[in-house]
Amino acid sequence: MFDARAIGDLRFAIADLSLLLTKGYAQKSALKLVGDRFSLRERQRLAVMRGACSDQQLASRSERCLTAEKLSGESIAVDGYNVLITIEAAMSGGMIFKGRDGCWRDLASIHGTYRKVAETIPAVQLIGEFLQEIDAGKTLWLLDSPVSNSGRLKTLIGELAEENGWNWEIELVLSPDAELKKTDLVVASSDSVVLDKCKSWVNLATEIIKKKLPSARVIDLAASGG
Repeated sequence: MFDARAIGDLRFAIADLSLLLTKGYAQKSALKLVGDRFSLRERQRLAVMRGACSDQQLASRSERCLTAEKLSGESIAVDGYNVLITIEAAMSGGMIFKGRDGCWRDLASIHGTYRKVAETIPAVQLIGEFLQEIDAGKTLWLLDSPVSNSGRLKTLIGELAEENGWNWEIELVLSPDAELKKTDLVVASSDSVVLDKCKSWVNLATEIIKKKLPSARVIDLAASGG
């Protein structure tokens, strides 16, 4: 579904979907139209949906995005599962897709339960070391309380933070998205719903993968179709 032959169609599909979104079409109906045109399978449609955005969204997100180099001393609110699972996927050799807005995303989804994997601790460690390197300020992790095992993950992250002397706070909240949309902190997320509403954000997972995981399997779907 994501070999060299399929990439061209996926790039065209993202371009078409982005155009329809720019013109005001609803995402669901536009995605079906584009997906049917290119005979895309479910996971391909998911990659296209996550990789596309309207011209308006692209301009707004770009305007409010901060680079890691500008985070010295800045407090950060981390979209916990969003960032962690992307880093886990990159470390495990899973496919990572570059979208039109520059975010690198995975195709993983949480269906009410999070399961710790071999990459969980190394991924948290990598995130912590990166934030320490760029001299970020206090970091607030937000985890979805309705997701099973969030309490265990909170404990694990807290223990790693204490061991390493990281200035982290981990909270379980009903809806991290709602909190991230209204916070004054710099948001670390690649969730489109969050990026379109938050005051400022950092492309944290992408920055970490670029600089710390050079062997990650990244597929550029933002390039011109064909």
